Amino acid sequence: MKSEWIATYEGSEIKVRNGWFTGEKLFVNNQLQDEQLNFITPSQMTGKLTATNGAELNIKTNLSGFFSVSCRLFLDNKKVELQQTK
Repeated sequence: MKSEWIATYEGSEIKVRNGWFTGEKLFVNNQLQDEQLNFITPSQMTGKLTATNGAELNIKTNLSGFFSVSCRLFLDNKKVELQQTK
């Protein structure tokens, strides 16, 4: 089972992918920022995004679930809505 979520912030694309055999991956503008192969515990990944004003924002994301996977994304500790595409 493969899942994917996307969010856009100030023109930057944040993408989270999850696959049974490929693990979890966090991309910012198609650049890999973090990945985990995690089969038992919830996945937690981090990254950075440069805002239009030059500020560097912290990204946190976590995935949980077994049969149905859910994803949450935070930019500088504020929840960002994601759109599941797969």
